[in-house]
Amino acid sequence: MRRAIISGASRGIGAAIAKSLGAHGFRIVIGYRHHKDAAAAVVQTILDCGGEALAIKIDVADASAVANALIELDYQKDPFDVVVNNAAIVRDSLLANMSYGDWRLVLDTTLDGFFNLTQPLVLPMVRRRWGRIVNIVSHSGISGNRGQVNYSAAKGGLVAATKALAKEVAARGVTVNAVCPGLIDTDMLAAANTTQLQTSIALGRIGRADEVAEAVRFLVSEDSGYITGHVLHVDGGLSV
Repeated sequence: MRRAIISGASRGIGAAIAKSLGAHGFRIVIGYRHHKDAAAAVVQTILDCGGEALAIKIDVADASAVANALIELDYQKDPFDVVVNNAAIVRDSLLANMSYGDWRLVLDTTLDGFFNLTQPLVLPMVRRRWGRIVNIVSHSGISGNRGQVNYSAAKGGLVAATKALAKEVAARGVTVNAVCPGLIDTDMLAAANTTQLQTSIALGRIGRADEVAEAVRFLVSEDSGYITGHVLHVDGGLSV
């Protein structure tokens, strides 16, 4: 049974990914930073479906905390087959008003978080000649977004890292891809005027977290073995 770790998986898209993979035979580790009860609820949902799951507190921006968590998870003897880098944070502001703290926090979580969690887990995948790494990115990191210079930089860096790492490990049967959600019905979208936003979506509606999760599930499956270095847009035609 494949073992998967998903960062930022207590709510929203991360939780949907964890539930989807858990329902399809993956042993799930749910990484969370603040929402312990929500993470426990995701675990329970997976257990109720007959799957295997546990939750662990991980601040992916803290390299030492990640290293300690992976040791606790005994990743050397029980390695991970799948890594989904979903953890991210926003601190929106025009660059002229942006604090260095908000710049660093966003990059530390999204970009350094990718490194801190993925780097220790790559070599075991390479040795076993099988692995799946999926990074959750954003339109902001591809086309930029006003008021999100920090977030755009972090997600754009993650897109580039996806393509570079894909080239490094492809020969060993490890694929690295990114999923780029559009406007998805999660807490992050709650305060937005979705009626106005829907006019820019070809399908004319806001997406669901489970629709993103199913795209991730395909990319971590056996069937996706000839896809790597790709950015899959799950956005209802927002980017068309």
